[in-house]
Order: sequence, then C-alpha cells, then structure tokens
Amino acid sequence: PYGLAKKMLLVQAQAYRQQYGFDAIYLLPVNLYGPRDNFDPASSHVIPALIKKCFDAMDAGEEEIVVWGDGTPTREFLYVGDCAKGIVLATEKYDKPDPVNIGAGFEISIKDLANLIVELTGFPGHITWDTSKPGGQPRRCLDTTRAQREFGFRAQTDFEEGLARTIDWYRRQRRQQAASDA
Repeated sequence: PYGLAKKMLLVQAQAYRQQYGFDAIYLLPVNLYGPRDNFDPASSHVIPALIKKCFDAMDAGEEEIVVWGDGTPTREFLYVGDCAKGIVLATEKYDKPDPVNIGAGFEISIKDLANLIVELTGFPGHITWDTSKPGGQPRRCLDTTRAQREFGFRAQTDFEEGLARTIDWYRRQRRQQAASDA
C-alpha cells in the first residue's frame, strides 16, 4: 500500500501539472536519520533501532546486542538537515515533472553501520547476527545525479558526524527522561 500510494502521488502530481498548470515537483528522499527520529522499537528504522539497542544494552549491563540478518545488505542514508536543504533548493530552482531522488550518494553495509553505531555510542559489548531472521533487500541506493544537475544539491553532512549528532541528541533525551522519571 505505501509504495502504491507514493506512485499514485507522482501520477497525480504529473497529471495536475499537465492539466491545470499546477506547480508540483516530486522528490524521493532516501532513508533519513537525525535528531528527533522515531526511536520506538515497534516502528523505528535501522539507525534509531540500533542506537536504542546499544543504549538499552548498556543500561541493562548486557554484553551483546542482536541484529537481524548477516549485515551484508547495503543502504543509503541522508541526514535530515541535508534533506531539508535539498527540499528548499528544489522548490526554488526545479520546475519539471520528472521525479528527483534526494540522497547522500553513498551506501554502507548494515554490518559497517552497526559497528559504527556501537563505536559512537560507546557500547562495550559485541554484535550477534541472527541469520535466522531476514536481513532485507540486498541493496537500496538511489541515483542522485538529477538533484545535483538540476538544482545543485549535494549532501553536506559527513555520515559519521550526522550519526554522532543523532546519538548525542538521543543520549540527552534519555537523560532528561530518566531525570523526570526519578
């Protein structure tokens, strides 16, 4: 249903543009991450889920976190602040019916991502890969050359720096929550 809804939005935007001259553009961001992300374990995406697992394990004194799959699938991520800048650039400089991918232009394996999050959170334990669980599509990465060519968008935030900002924000939120619960 989600994929179909996205496709229908594109078709509708293009039809309104053609039929009524409606000034619509269609932007497709990759997986976003950053402060204020959704850290609910029932519905979060991979970055906030891994960050939360590390902090929960540290709080519980556990020596491992379990991650589904074998870590080989790759994903592309974009810092939310860069996405916001891309949206502004597109609204100012792009006026065509073709959809535009907004991304960072690089991909990282889930294994490398998990190891980086373990390092940045300070989790002293290890990762156990549960290969009995699915790891997801082998690869998800978008071609972002149209965004670069049409309105000069390039992600500016270094991936590790964006992760560090996200982790720092989450750490502060946990401390504030713990203080208010006390």
